[in-house]
Amino acid sequence: MRKTKEFIIEKLILVCGLASIFFVVLIFLFLLKEGLALFNIVGPLKFLFGKSWYPISEPPQLGILPLILGSLLVTFGAAIISIPIGIGCAIYIAEIAPLKIKEVLKAGIELLAAIPSVVLGFIGIVTLVPLVKNVFHLPTGLTALSGSIMLAFMAMPTIVSIAEDALYSVPKNYKEGAFALGATHWQTIWRVMLPAASSGIVAAVMLGIGRVIGETMAVMMITGNAAVIPNSILAPVRTLTATIAAEMGEAVVGSEHYFALFAIGIVLFVISFAINATADLFLHKRQ
Repeated sequence: MRKTKEFIIEKLILVCGLASIFFVVLIFLFLLKEGLALFNIVGPLKFLFGKSWYPISEPPQLGILPLILGSLLVTFGAAIISIPIGIGCAIYIAEIAPLKIKEVLKAGIELLAAIPSVVLGFIGIVTLVPLVKNVFHLPTGLTALSGSIMLAFMAMPTIVSIAEDALYSVPKNYKEGAFALGATHWQTIWRVMLPAASSGIVAAVMLGIGRVIGETMAVMMITGNAAVIPNSILAPVRTLTATIAAEMGEAVVGSEHYFALFAIGIVLFVISFAINATADLFLHKRQ
């Protein structure tokens, strides 16, 4: 009887795993079905490297280079902010913090991850956008910098949690051996713990970046939504995700605009898949 239960549970888990893969494949095929129709009208190179996004003009201009650069700029800024802070927090929680403080910090980070992005967007509009406007004397605080700062907060829970787990999983005899050889606590962290956990930390960073580049609501609310090629991080930008969210409800089904939004979805899917595959590669290297 016990073996029968275990057999059923194993098969149920197998079905769940296969179902998740099946749904991902279905989503990708649906994106391909709707998005590839665009390339009968616009060439792939003109779509990817075109500098103008005016989908309802006559004739429509469907170049997404400003959207790609906007997404990359916001993501790069968020990575610059979130990676050092996130890894520093993970080191403190895993190696330095007393047990009681560690539990409080971990609970706080999990709580930060649970805040809906639209709420963070509201907080950004009320606090961060006026601050950026006043500090840099800009006509508006709706810039790529505002989006980067807010997205950094959203990426940090992922980076901290996975990097802390990677540091915690380093065998304890590594640390004990370093102490036995006379290394200080900091030398042990810097020269033993971080190299041993490096693949897990890199995976944490990649997953954090994946979280950032797929974010929609917060960036749509505080980056200005200007579909132009940005000349600095203090300029308004529009991202790929924000474009889909803002325009899909208005696009006529079967129009060039409609197909172009699905083609943007394909680009996002490919970018997200590449980031997750890289993170998975580092995780397997770690194991």
